[in-house]
Amino acid sequence: MTTLLIVGFIGLVSGGFMLLSLSPFELAERVAQLLRGRKKTLARMIKEAAGAKKVRGIRRTILETKEILAVMGKENLLGTLTALSIMLFIAGAVFSLLMNNALMIPVMAVGLSLLPFWQVLFTANFYKKQLNAELETSLSIITTSYLRSENFILAVEENISYLNPPVCDVFRLFLAQTNLLSADLRLALENIKYKVASEVYREWIDAVIACQEDKTLKTTLTPIIAKLSDMRVVSAELDILLYEPMKEFLTMALLLVGNIPLIYFLNKEWFNTLMNTAAGKGVLALSAAALFASLAAVIRLTRPIEYKR
Repeated sequence: MTTLLIVGFIGLVSGGFMLLSLSPFELAERVAQLLRGRKKTLARMIKEAAGAKKVRGIRRTILETKEILAVMGKENLLGTLTALSIMLFIAGAVFSLLMNNALMIPVMAVGLSLLPFWQVLFTANFYKKQLNAELETSLSIITTSYLRSENFILAVEENISYLNPPVCDVFRLFLAQTNLLSADLRLALENIKYKVASEVYREWIDAVIACQEDKTLKTTLTPIIAKLSDMRVVSAELDILLYEPMKEFLTMALLLVGNIPLIYFLNKEWFNTLMNTAAGKGVLALSAAALFASLAAVIRLTRPIEYKR
């Protein structure tokens, strides 16, 4: 009976897409567009600016994923992530139906649908480390040239070939604006100030802007770059501590999931109680919910160290 229900559900969904002449990816892309282009009322914007209402839960995860994709220059992947999330949502519901456990349907559906967003949040840690390393190298060589020539545009032009993405793309934009559009150096620097998600980088840009008014402030640039070195050293020292929660989570998750087939071999009556009674199904649902909640908490704990002004 469960198999017939699943086949009927898949047929209903497929028929709906065929009648609407719509593919799952097109639906996901439209949902992603709604997420990107959702307008905010003035009252809501004021509340968010004042911090009266903090975004939490699933909405917070999606918003953070959007921000990270924007920083990485991969906003077009939001539609793909949404489509994958929808597929995993359906897969979680189908898996729970196959287990004949109605209590697990919302847990597995929601939990699996969030996996693509959690994966982006977790891999963003490695991207942030690479970005900080590239910023340290790029800003150091540009600062060295600038201290020698006292010409910031010349310093960028001399070193642009040695820079790597995404930093090189930002400074190519800077050179294009100063050479082709406007000679206003301050305006060009302001335009690239928020192109890189780094507080140290923005502080460095502010210092460069200040140097255009007073050349003696050039000595403030090197100490700012030194903050990136400090972050790298501290991060290397604390890497083991930062990823210790993830190791503990993987160990406990393996023990939790591995206990289910182990119970089958140790005592089949216990296994039948776990799988076929209301209390057992409730325990499985609570265990799955605790597993997904722990994963979300661990991903938030394994964030790279950042400098805050």
